[in-house]
Amino acid sequence: LKPDEPFTWASGIKSPIYTDNRITLSYPETRTLIENGFVKKIKEEFPEVEVIAGTATAGIPHGAIIADKMNLPFAYIRSKPKDHGAGNQIEGRVVKGEKMVVVEDLISTGGSVLDAVAAAEREGADVIGVVAIFTYELPKAEKNFAD
Repeated sequence: LKPDEPFTWASGIKSPIYTDNRITLSYPETRTLIENGFVKKIKEEFPEVEVIAGTATAGIPHGAIIADKMNLPFAYIRSKPKDHGAGNQIEGRVVKGEKMVVVEDLISTGGSVLDAVAAAEREGADVIGVVAIFTYELPKAEKNFAD
């Protein structure tokens, strides 16, 4: 909490509050609780899922653990294609028409994860859902997801 010196979120919003979900990876009990919750939610909400994708960078470890627990393929999605090598935006297996759930650590406006969804769909994935550890439940996110 920094009311006098607000944090700048990835979305550009300035806020006195910042949620750092990356720290959860350092605590095995907390990490397990989060991953088991994700697995339960995905099995209930998206039982037809065929591949898990994590958003770079904070969604990658959670997505990889979830994919492992569910015995599913894993991919990760960068915010933009690499400017070297193969120039990939998505690393890992993406099969046209495969049903994908995208894992994000945090949603503020939804812009980053929706960009990731669009990238996956351009590669042929059928994105059936998004899960996140935390959302600020901002009206802008609700609008962005509705659109």
